[in-house]
Amino acid sequence: MDSPLRFHQVSKSFPQGKQRIQALTQLDLCIQPGTVTGLLGPDGAGKSTLLRLAAGLLLPDTGQIQVLGQDSSARQIDLDIGYMPQRFGLYEELTVQENLDLYADLQGLDPGKRQQRQEELLRSTALGPFRDRRAGNLSGGMKQKLGLACALLRAPRLLLLDEPTVGVDPIARRELWSIIQDLKKEAVTVLMSTAYFDEAERCDEIVLLHQGRLLGQKTPADFARPLAGRCYLVPTTQRRRDSAALLQHPDILDARIVRDGVRVLIASTDAVLPNTASWQAVAPSFEDAFVSLLGTTEQRHGQAAFATPGTATEAQESVVEVHELRRCFGHFEAVKGISFQVRKGEIFGLLGANGAGKSTTFRMLCGLLAASSGTLRVAGVDMRKASSAARARIGYVSQRFSLYGNLSCGQNLQFFASAYGLGGKARRDRLEWAKEALQLREYLPINVTDLPLGIKQRLALACALLHNPPILFLDEPTSGVDPLARREFWQMINQLAAQGVTVLITTHFMDEAEYCDKLLLMSQGAVLAQGTPAEIRNQASSSESGTATNMEEAFIRLIEAQESQLRRAS
Repeated sequence: MDSPLRFHQVSKSFPQGKQRIQALTQLDLCIQPGTVTGLLGPDGAGKSTLLRLAAGLLLPDTGQIQVLGQDSSARQIDLDIGYMPQRFGLYEELTVQENLDLYADLQGLDPGKRQQRQEELLRSTALGPFRDRRAGNLSGGMKQKLGLACALLRAPRLLLLDEPTVGVDPIARRELWSIIQDLKKEAVTVLMSTAYFDEAERCDEIVLLHQGRLLGQKTPADFARPLAGRCYLVPTTQRRRDSAALLQHPDILDARIVRDGVRVLIASTDAVLPNTASWQAVAPSFEDAFVSLLGTTEQRHGQAAFATPGTATEAQESVVEVHELRRCFGHFEAVKGISFQVRKGEIFGLLGANGAGKSTTFRMLCGLLAASSGTLRVAGVDMRKASSAARARIGYVSQRFSLYGNLSCGQNLQFFASAYGLGGKARRDRLEWAKEALQLREYLPINVTDLPLGIKQRLALACALLHNPPILFLDEPTSGVDPLARREFWQMINQLAAQGVTVLITTHFMDEAEYCDKLLLMSQGAVLAQGTPAEIRNQASSSESGTATNMEEAFIRLIEAQESQLRRAS
């Protein structure tokens, strides 16, 4: 059976000022029919360019692309391709049904088949009860499912998805994957980019790109196999401290926090390592292979030390105190009487499904949104009475990227230094710190719109830290960021926490939840569970189902248990 997608010596570049940036270089690629193929690589690897070329939205500079046996420029293949870009163009003022009708018109769908196909998609995506809801009022996961439904209206033979699960909570991500697996049963070939390693493991094959070149095309198991004998679990209760210490060893390529300790990847089976008596050999994974192929010693160990407002102390005072916090929008109660405390130097994670109230809570904590009722104290200041005084002690990285795209990296740093009132030597010192500690020097003259997402987030963190805040709020800071950039970001956060900075963070990456000291799981605006990661997993366990093996499983179990209780009550 012929390949539905074939690249032969394909190159593509784009102008950037007086230069041209090479996105793909002499790429050879052949996708097997009826498979789900994962497309992975760091920011700037060429993933989105490859998908746009396959969809016929771009033409290659050199080389040939065959899609479903025809040249990619042939217009008739459009009818057999489904394409969902990274930022899908839903019309937020239109309802779910109106979006489906619009895309059916744009795709020239036969009026006789339109209603039946739409009903099938509304049923498979569970969007049927929401057909009259405006797209702008859907949760992030529901928007992605609607985008996927629009891409599937013509029942394509080849489906191209550019990070369809980015920013989506675990439950919605599982639902999206169920739809993708059902497509495979219908002999649809799927090529999708992703930043999730667990999704990569579910793919039949992985295409790994780096700087526009193909590093490998294999099954996940084939990528991992050469690393046998190089992966270990180091049991420890001091996971953050020990992972940072292990990363300093020149023969350790990776040391990431996992449920029961720190997972270590060593450079070779001959590496000389001290104090390994308690280490437990574990099977390699694709994530280990990804780090081995793409991680560099310079990236892991080259970060300058953070100069923060002090060092961690033994004092355990609460710097964030929330009691019976509520927020109403008209008759809708978005946050329903939540209570929690965060102590100095803690990393506190706020988890929840899309629409659970996490960002609303964050905005109240930062003084950007007034609370309807309840007690809210940050850095000893009552946020309901003197939020401006507390804001001077807060750093904030918002969910929606908030830097100035038409300014360069350096100009953004200068602007935020002025906004925080920094002047003289203090200004010069902090700007120099930002350039060095967050490795931004080489990006200073580049406009923010032209930066890879991982560098943008690094710049956003630098701007949030310019005024030395003792409290840092991070609202989904790693959403859409490539896996290596996520690692670097968390190394920085761990350094800050070790030096006494209090960090509050929201995330949809459940592996990141393991980095937190305490977690608060929200659902429908209320507290569903809170405690350490281990305590959350225990709360999710039952005698019938056993202990939750990871945070994602715990998250899903707790949400589903709540939904089951609500159904029984109704």
